[in-house]
Amino acid sequence: MNRKVMMLGPVGHGKTSLIQLLQAQKAEYNKTQDIIYSGSFIDTPGEFIQHRHFYSALQVTSQDADLICFVLDARSKEQVYSPKYAQSFNKPVIGVITHIDIATDEDIENAKRELEKAGSNHNFEVSTITEQGLSEIKKYLMEVL
Repeated sequence: MNRKVMMLGPVGHGKTSLIQLLQAQKAEYNKTQDIIYSGSFIDTPGEFIQHRHFYSALQVTSQDADLICFVLDARSKEQVYSPKYAQSFNKPVIGVITHIDIATDEDIENAKRELEKAGSNHNFEVSTITEQGLSEIKKYLMEVL
């Protein structure tokens, strides 16, 4: 059985980069409006979380996933995920805070609070540039998948 993680997050928050890093793939960014199944991951377009009329597509796609991952750029000043948004999925939800290598401690703490309000069960802090935090999320995914 091939278990899957569905990645959600706005454009530019690092979903595709994180997936490629976790799968030890060459970093290649191709902007697409498609939902992409890649190994153990489902990469969703950032526009799907930024525009509520796409939420139904996320709900349908989540049926193929075993774990939902809310990705959030630590430097984001907007509320990306509605409070308790994780409850709309009948799956466990984790959060990944990206761009920690260029964010302040305050930025990271704000991102944690946003993910907790959204309902993530466990949060990770990651840099896809320095690979800080990568081993922790890999270990977690190996345990739960």
